[in-house]
Amino acid sequence: MDLFCYRGGRLFAEDVDVARIAAEVGTPAYIYSQGTFVDHLRKMQEAYADLETTICFSVKACGNLHILKLMAQQGSGFDIVSGGELYRALAAGADPAKVVYAGVGKTDEEIVAALQAGIGYFNIESEQELENLIRLVERQGTPAAAVKAALRVNPDVDYQTHTYMTTGKKDTKFGVDIERAVAVFEKYGRQRSVLLRAIHVHLGTGGKTIDPYVDAVTKVLPLIDRLRQSGHTIEALDLGGGYGADYETQTVPSAGQYAQGLVPLLKSKNLQLILEPGKSICANAAILLTRVLYTKQGGSKRFVIVDAGMNDLIRPSLYDAFHFIWPAQTQPHLVPTARSQDLQMEGREVVDVVGPICEGADFLAKDRALPPVQRGDLLAIFTAGAYGFTMSSNYNSRPRVPEVLVEGGTFRVIRRRETYEDLVALER
Repeated sequence: MDLFCYRGGRLFAEDVDVARIAAEVGTPAYIYSQGTFVDHLRKMQEAYADLETTICFSVKACGNLHILKLMAQQGSGFDIVSGGELYRALAAGADPAKVVYAGVGKTDEEIVAALQAGIGYFNIESEQELENLIRLVERQGTPAAAVKAALRVNPDVDYQTHTYMTTGKKDTKFGVDIERAVAVFEKYGRQRSVLLRAIHVHLGTGGKTIDPYVDAVTKVLPLIDRLRQSGHTIEALDLGGGYGADYETQTVPSAGQYAQGLVPLLKSKNLQLILEPGKSICANAAILLTRVLYTKQGGSKRFVIVDAGMNDLIRPSLYDAFHFIWPAQTQPHLVPTARSQDLQMEGREVVDVVGPICEGADFLAKDRALPPVQRGDLLAIFTAGAYGFTMSSNYNSRPRVPEVLVEGGTFRVIRRRETYEDLVALER
């Protein structure tokens, strides 16, 4: 899963005791494992080596410049959804030709910036967006054949995840119905300002089986065959992201297992494969380290109040998402044997782990069985690398926490903790 493990009851990030990081950097803090990022990316690269594959790491999942630079150095491209993410990717040394741009509401300014950068593909979400892209390309005088686009189609596949994370059904703001795709290609596929050359599919995020992807490819390949028979050139299939991450130990397919289901379907189709992984690479690559401020009994409930809140990690409140939580220092016999919601172990008490935000929704776990903890103890919130810091905010005027990158036995701060002055700097 990752390079976070216990040694003698103490949690280590690679070869660094996380308590040492807490002593030097403070809490809360995001702690990333560089080795985990690299390992997960390489496994995906190797899994799809039999196809012409471009892996585009999803910037929205984990957008720190140092992480993006690491991904670029390892050969990754990038999936972006805004002008700000384009700026980040380019600042991190991205190859623009390996950048794909999704998102239903691209502004003219964002599109022009992407045109000037020379990105690989625009993922088109609607007919009006395509018309606007054509208009801007012609206004900019972009050279012919310099702009490629992929039409995002919805294969109406049930991804079996939280409703907020499902994007491949018909009734969604993303993309066009698969039945409408032929008409879109017939209307726009032969103009020369924007080359409509690919199909894009993104089912959602958080799935736990390969079946929806197999189903989607099975539905999309006949569409590609039909478009080619009608004279359209289809060079690539972008299967988006959403591949599962192990929020619980070994609960999702590996990169190799996904590839075993998909590569045979695509091997003879003469298609470049584009993948946009996010959480499958970065979720397990980080923990959020937090410190217990207080414990209290409230009626029948026992609360553990920590210094991290929903502004630091909103996924439990927003998605009812599970994150495994455990003390960073514990007795050796209480070291967890797996990360699971129903971990069986003696000597635990059922608590709600909550933060300091003035909201009833400010919780990190409810009715969670943990070893007894007390004021000052460190808790590790696992699998926090995806949509953790990137979704954080300054709600309640709380400075955002630092990000720390561990490499072997060393660590460095890759984003400092914000100060109170930072909170008001733009209002001066």
